[in-house]
Amino acid sequence: MRMKSRIFRIRLFHWEYWSFHTIYLPIYPIWLFLCLRARSFFFFAASNPGIKNGGFLGESKKQIYELIPAEFQPKTIFFEKGVDPQIVLDRLNDKQFRYPLIGKPDVGGRGRGVKKLDNPEGVLSYARRATLDFHVQEFVTYEKELGVFYYRFPDWQRGRISGIVGKEFLKVRGDGKRSARELLMLNPRGILQLPELERYHPELLDQVVAASELLEIAPYGNHARGAKFLDDTEKLSHALSERLDCLCRQIPDFYFVRLDIRYRDLGFLAAGKDFSIIEVNGAGSEPTHIYDPGHSIFFAWKEIVRHWIILFKISRANHRLGYPYLSFTEGIRMFRNERSHSKQLNLMKKLQ
Repeated sequence: MRMKSRIFRIRLFHWEYWSFHTIYLPIYPIWLFLCLRARSFFFFAASNPGIKNGGFLGESKKQIYELIPAEFQPKTIFFEKGVDPQIVLDRLNDKQFRYPLIGKPDVGGRGRGVKKLDNPEGVLSYARRATLDFHVQEFVTYEKELGVFYYRFPDWQRGRISGIVGKEFLKVRGDGKRSARELLMLNPRGILQLPELERYHPELLDQVVAASELLEIAPYGNHARGAKFLDDTEKLSHALSERLDCLCRQIPDFYFVRLDIRYRDLGFLAAGKDFSIIEVNGAGSEPTHIYDPGHSIFFAWKEIVRHWIILFKISRANHRLGYPYLSFTEGIRMFRNERSHSKQLNLMKKLQ
């Protein structure tokens, strides 16, 4: 009971942990106004014509990976659900994949179903329990990760970076006496992850962490998995902006996206070295730099609305060029498919 009370207080006084609809409810009228101006509830589908639904919902990672030059992304193999797990393992061995690996659903969200696979047994278990089509991807060893929000209007020669979020993975530093569970109790971000960790990884929580050892609890740059988001937009240099713009312009019909990038050093990234794009999000992207604990909910609302207006303008411009919006029937079907996928993702999450 005491744990539930602490979690409630943390969520209450830190807006970054509020539910999606709690954050967005006060500004939904603005979204509705944009829909009315576009004369479509699903105008966003025209924002990124090369991605299904513009990347708002239901987009396939397989489709997106095929658009990105191979040298910019980790080695990945796609598998359909129900595949023989041994076939998965054999293909990974044939392509000389090295452990650890990452398993992720082809259509996902909020880190659900994403799992680090440390050995062949982990791969077999993941493939056996997958309830959706999935990918197995080489784990990118660069320790740093950021999210870059990029947009470009169809008639622009160059795009712009509207926000950069730095990500700190959930970790604890040991003292040789306390368990990971006890150390996580000292961190509000860690406390919020405890119920799920207790359910799925109790062996990790019981581990006594050696003095000065930094134990990584979740190797994912996902806010829902305990990562801390920091607004690093001020770190954007001219060289970095030029590099990212050059990269994005190589991808056809790519206008409103957020790239999640693992990298070694910002200087190397600006030079086009030692980085890998691990995730791409389209029209449904949030400007995740808003989740910096130093930002207020008012800052978040302002940034969300600013990006909605950019999305609206890009979609309208593409629509004038002949790219269609979703029809009402297609839009409703998209949301129904999303509900179905969401159920499968939640089931896949429980099975991992």
